[in-house]
Amino acid sequence: MNFRRTYSRILPRLAAGMIGSALALCGVQQVAAQQHTVPAQQALTVAEVQQIIAQAVNEANVRNAPATIAVVDRVGNVLGVFQMNGSPTTAFIDPGRSSLEKGTTRIINGGAPGFGVNNVVVPSVLGAISKAVTGAYLSSSGNAFTTRTASQIVQENFNPGEQFRFGGPLFGVQFSQLPCSDLSTRFQVGPNQTIGPKRAPLGLSADPGGIPLYKSGVVVGGIGVLTDGIYGVDRRIGDFDSELDELVALAGQFGFGPPGDIVANRITVEGKTFRYTDRDYSSLATNPTLAPAFGAVNGVLGTLQNVRGYTAAAAITAGVAYGTAASGFMLAPAGTFPGQTAFLLVDSTGANRYPASAGTDGNLTAAEVTQLITSAIDVARRGRAQIRRPLDSPIQVTVSIVDTNGAILGMARTPDGPIFGTDVSLQKARTAAFVSNTVAGADLNAGPANTFGVAPSSYVTALRTFLGNPNALADGVAFADRSGGNLSRPFFPDGVNGAPNGPLSQPLAIWSPFYTGLQLDLVLDNIIEHLAFASPVGLPTTIPGNAAAADTDAFCTDLPIQGATGKPRVANGLQIFPGSVPIYRGNTLVGGIGVSGDGVDQDDMISFLGLHNAGVILGTGIGNAPNAIRADRLTPAGARLRYVSCPFKPFVNSSDQNVCQGK
Repeated sequence: MNFRRTYSRILPRLAAGMIGSALALCGVQQVAAQQHTVPAQQALTVAEVQQIIAQAVNEANVRNAPATIAVVDRVGNVLGVFQMNGSPTTAFIDPGRSSLEKGTTRIINGGAPGFGVNNVVVPSVLGAISKAVTGAYLSSSGNAFTTRTASQIVQENFNPGEQFRFGGPLFGVQFSQLPCSDLSTRFQVGPNQTIGPKRAPLGLSADPGGIPLYKSGVVVGGIGVLTDGIYGVDRRIGDFDSELDELVALAGQFGFGPPGDIVANRITVEGKTFRYTDRDYSSLATNPTLAPAFGAVNGVLGTLQNVRGYTAAAAITAGVAYGTAASGFMLAPAGTFPGQTAFLLVDSTGANRYPASAGTDGNLTAAEVTQLITSAIDVARRGRAQIRRPLDSPIQVTVSIVDTNGAILGMARTPDGPIFGTDVSLQKARTAAFVSNTVAGADLNAGPANTFGVAPSSYVTALRTFLGNPNALADGVAFADRSGGNLSRPFFPDGVNGAPNGPLSQPLAIWSPFYTGLQLDLVLDNIIEHLAFASPVGLPTTIPGNAAAADTDAFCTDLPIQGATGKPRVANGLQIFPGSVPIYRGNTLVGGIGVSGDGVDQDDMISFLGLHNAGVILGTGIGNAPNAIRADRLTPAGARLRYVSCPFKPFVNSSDQNVCQGK
């Protein structure tokens, strides 16, 4: 026997086993490995975008429903916007509830705060773009979601219309990918023109008619359609609509549909099946394969549009392949996050936009940031995705780390995480770090009275009254995003219809997915400023100052600017659904970790357990908040706030249960 060769094989295994045993004793779960796979690189060509638009135009024409049609690639680049002759040039934002003045329009001005964007009239091209972006951003190689799916998961009850049910699992996600986000990129001619993730003019959409586009099972973009001049939500999901926006979008999608096994209605959450579309290809009035060529409809049935802030000309462009430098997302070099397959956000040269960095406040080191991301992705790799097919697929997410100033210290993604989670994970990380900070109340009180929304200081007063604590948001209580989300629902406790609203929300009488409370009021001025910039002169919107000279700032909110970053602490807006926790060193707040992707309980687990595991491995004192200061010690109105909620049996190839307990 060759003992040297034998021991050369055995000793590394013994060492790995000893390390694994040591980590297990310290509370780090060890689970059999599975790996994240990298999706194939696919992109839409100019000819394919022309085909998609021509198929949609043909369906709309036969139905006498002239439409505005937008196509984007996976990272949000607008590839073409087509407006048919006679189609509505504006869209009315309809919350779908009579108590919110359905059928009326409200002119945005300084004299009518407190309604968010309910009943505002906006350019239809912007609505179509947001719908297309939503179809692309919510989807992946493991799930195909639409704006109808989005409508199901952002309302006050899940499912909508089922009273005494918790709010939608992605309650608040519509106010992500905002036009003011400092993370989401803006269209600009130049070397970084195509890098994503691009912003969405109205955030994510819940108006049916935005669906994903696929090639060979790989998501490559989305199509968004507006025919009726209404940009709303589906308040009743117990029926099956013949929605013209959706039918026209389906015609455009024909030939670029997802594999049947990954569509939303094959995926369940809380025992409920998601909605994909209410009709399918069999309901089309046309045969898309017989649609006329694009050249036969362009200039005849309508024209291409140049949309300020989103395109360079009234033309069609090709999409970029996700995974290339041109897309803004690339595979990380081996060893960047040891043992993990991860993607980075990059510029057009492939340089990492957010390499692991030390905190601007001097609290976290670059090595700690690297380990935090590594440990979080490791939990995702071992975990079971909630909203992904096939079953037992590993969780796909984006992970963001910030310091107490909201500075981005590092970001990374698993290869096929849905794109929406990029911006959302950063919102979550910043929200946890901000609301847990002893300066949160002072920052909100210092924010100027909004031109179009309610002053943020009013929410500080409401929260302190609600908690019976005049020092709330200054006392160092640690808030996870789930905790703050509990306080941001139109009912408190969440899901108890008829109960008063949470202090960071608005009463149900004026609440809607277009007005969530503090979350929207902090960014409403930014949204209106951008809509004014992107709206053509003379278009009959209710936005003041059409074709404004300047776009909104490249950061959100008017809260105090931080000297270390030149931006507010929540520079891409707040998020109010679960998936983040603050980071502590002992009793000292040092930052936040945010996760977003394949399920909100999974997001909670990855942020919470990833932080715990990193702390154990590093031994530098970082970890979760001490139990005594966590928000789940608070019981306002007799209802305990939640901190995190982890899946019961979350890992593939493991029987481990209650993996977050005691940490």
